[in-house]
Amino acid sequence: MVFSLHDHLTRLIAANGPISIADYMASANAHYYATRDPLGLGGDFTTAPEISQMFGELVGLALADIWARAGQPNAAYVEVGPGRGTLARDALGAMARAGLKPPVHLVETSPTLIAKQAALLPQATHHNGIDTLPTDRPLLIVANEFFDALPIRQLIRTDAGWRELMVGLDRGQLASAPGATPLDDQIPRTLRDAPIGSIHEQSPASTAIVADLAQRLAAQGGAMLVIDYGYSGPATGDTLQAVRGHAFADPLVDVGEADLTAHVDFTALASAAPQLSAAGPVAQGDWLMALGIDARTAALAAQNPQRAAELQSQRDRLVKADAMGQLFRVIALHHPDWPIPAGFAA
Repeated sequence: MVFSLHDHLTRLIAANGPISIADYMASANAHYYATRDPLGLGGDFTTAPEISQMFGELVGLALADIWARAGQPNAAYVEVGPGRGTLARDALGAMARAGLKPPVHLVETSPTLIAKQAALLPQATHHNGIDTLPTDRPLLIVANEFFDALPIRQLIRTDAGWRELMVGLDRGQLASAPGATPLDDQIPRTLRDAPIGSIHEQSPASTAIVADLAQRLAAQGGAMLVIDYGYSGPATGDTLQAVRGHAFADPLVDVGEADLTAHVDFTALASAAPQLSAAGPVAQGDWLMALGIDARTAALAAQNPQRAAELQSQRDRLVKADAMGQLFRVIALHHPDWPIPAGFAA
């Protein structure tokens, strides 16, 4: 009998009552990522490393640069949510050309993606959480489109005050509705008088992971680059979305068969790491141009003239404001004694 997450959650809710958006999202994405490779034309979405090798190369050069300016310590490369391993492969190649050949540690829970990563990066050590990462050296951490897939809470302002949005049943179908528990004290003061119907999102899972990684970086040294689509909060707005077959879908339909994501609050991430220094966020397009994507595009086109138009198209997709250039942002969190990573204003 084929397992249906929709039927499982429907029975669970019918028996025990509504569940939070966060619990719903966690269950849906755990099933989704465990059962497929979601990337590429045959999947549901495409990430920057799959668009162009230049993205991973520039990430690698940014890490190699900060490593060099920090005195070339014996550091490890860590990537959380490394997809197929494409970014790590390209970043490691660029690092090697700059003299940095670190041990590779990948944090991944999807069996399907672990197999892809192992084939591409046989030297990598896999971890199903951050607790087993090395403790004896600085860490160079990359999180590209990782935090957007972590569960969020949604709190909505009703006539009776702020309540958490829950997933329940309406005539047998999954539907969201406000819960009964008052939560006004969990809303930033600047947002408490927002209009009725306003939604405020929080991601305790994201801030908990950043807090744990920040403890590592504060104790061991190193830096973390976070690249994702998002905003500087606190803010209101419903950003929960589902993507299936490279198109938007209803998040409450076909549970576990679409990628559920939400925009990342970069202010909340930085606030979870008060012992670190923060740079950014800056727009991805501005960051890549500061790192030299135009020079890299020209160099690759000179080596492969027949690919010049393709390479320019890849560059434009990563950089232009009407593509990924402004929607996606980059923030660096680094040990206070380490230099500011390249691509950020001092």
